[in-house]
Amino acid sequence: MKDQANESFSQYAIGGSSFPMILIFFTQFATIMGAGNFIGHAGSGYEQGIGWLAFILGEQGSKIIFALVFAGLAGHFTYNTMPEMIDDLIVRDKFTRALCGILGACIMIAWVGGQGKAFGELFQVFTNANPIPIIFLFSVIFIVYTVMGGVYSVVWTDLFQGIICLVFGTVFYLFAFSKVDFSLAVLGSRLAEVGKGELWSFANVDLMGSVNKFLTGLIGVLVAQTYWQRCYACKNAKTARNGLLYSGIICVVMTMMTALVGLIIMTMNQNLSSGNAMPWFMMHCTPPLIAAGIFTLILCAGMSSADSCLNSAAVLVVNDLVRPFSRSSDRDLVKDAKIATVIIGVASSLAAIYASSVISLFAKAYSMAGAGMAPLLCIGLVWKERKGEKTEMSRCNSRITPWGARAGIVTGAVLSQLSFLGNNAVLIGLAASSVVIVAVSLLTKNVPVEPVFRSEGDEHPIPKMEK
Repeated sequence: MKDQANESFSQYAIGGSSFPMILIFFTQFATIMGAGNFIGHAGSGYEQGIGWLAFILGEQGSKIIFALVFAGLAGHFTYNTMPEMIDDLIVRDKFTRALCGILGACIMIAWVGGQGKAFGELFQVFTNANPIPIIFLFSVIFIVYTVMGGVYSVVWTDLFQGIICLVFGTVFYLFAFSKVDFSLAVLGSRLAEVGKGELWSFANVDLMGSVNKFLTGLIGVLVAQTYWQRCYACKNAKTARNGLLYSGIICVVMTMMTALVGLIIMTMNQNLSSGNAMPWFMMHCTPPLIAAGIFTLILCAGMSSADSCLNSAAVLVVNDLVRPFSRSSDRDLVKDAKIATVIIGVASSLAAIYASSVISLFAKAYSMAGAGMAPLLCIGLVWKERKGEKTEMSRCNSRITPWGARAGIVTGAVLSQLSFLGNNAVLIGLAASSVVIVAVSLLTKNVPVEPVFRSEGDEHPIPKMEK
């Protein structure tokens, strides 16, 4: 697909807004069900019990919310990134766009790093090999084919990898739950027998901590580039909505089941680290054929998630950090995206090596980007200058000012990372960002800003549905 991808930056980033339902469904499904989900959520379930379902409900359930509320809207448009949409519809400010691009790229880099870390942990348990070379090996593989074919290579490999994930995932869950006779009651009683009954109870769950986990997952996915990018790549709005809705429903079920598998593992061995729970189960509790299937499942899931997020991160960097500040040609932008893919791939590998866990990578990126951008997106779409006017491309209609947007982004992102705020950090970040956006916008309504250079490629006068 590399020749078609190299025709233009739009082709490289969103495939010319031409992808049908089957490609969108499987690329969404395969992207969501990454190795980080199978390794990370099983480990978190093993360690934290059913209280971890709050994070999963926020992280995975948010795909359904996104599909019902935002996907149809995004499917009408032909933007390359969500920050570009904010720039066009909410606030015409290249610095706001750049800040959003940086935060959005953080989520994608964390996801890519999470897949590499999961691969490293898996191979370490199976072979006692140093995980660092394994992380770099797989990084090289998905960097190469993502560079060559852009989003085209991503969606077509995701099609096949998604089918494999669906088939082998079904086999994996059937085998895992056979260990507790397909009964949640049996699972609960066995946890009590090994002295871990508290993991099967919500009695000791921190309510505010659960709310924080839910919101972290919810707002992180709301501003994740990979979901917006797939909507822009759809041939129409209906495809965007249905593709994300159906894949989201399946992923909610599968990810919750993965966390429960972590608890099944706890009934067998109470002396594992969270990162080693799933690899230990594969190595010691499954027949060779089943283990090979699970191994294939995790490899395909990790590769599909890594390539999608790597491409999304590169597109964000070029479209929102390079393009607004330069007069690069379309051909130059494609070259820049390929260079960015390599650089981000290496950076993600380093993040995987130094992160304490797969899920810690996701949570930090989710909270920072979500608390910074989600209030701007939501307030910007509803707080209109011209009330009742339909949202259309190239028609900026928001009362948010550039200074209000900048201040709100920084406030939310910073507060969400302050450890002394404890479990309330994300809530405080969201609330403070919302207040700052509105207050500063009212105070700076007539304050001039530096004129924004908009290259020819930044103009999107024709919504998808009218083409």
